[in-house]
Amino acid sequence: MANGRSTSDIVRVRNEILVALKMVYPAALQAQQLLRSLLSVFPTLEWHKLRRDLCYLDEKGYIQRVVAASEADERLTAWRRRWFRLTTSGMEIADHLIGDPAMEE
Repeated sequence: MANGRSTSDIVRVRNEILVALKMVYPAALQAQQLLRSLLSVFPTLEWHKLRRDLCYLDEKGYIQRVVAASEADERLTAWRRRWFRLTTSGMEIADHLIGDPAMEE
């Protein structure tokens, strides 16, 4: 178990993040909106766990942070107010066109 979650739970949440962002592609969603939508599927999901998953997906290049024009300083924006969008690599993972062993159950 990693961070109090099983590996399969982590993979499921990360895949659902990609699916949620795929539904609004090429637009972006705010992290708070992602959390609200994921809580219907994962009612015990906690904010800090979602934040780790967002960081992971961003580092893998599957999602990217979008800086809103209203942000005075992007480094000071609270995580819940940050916007994320799916990248082309993330779209391929979400559509199962390419594989990533770390994203498969």
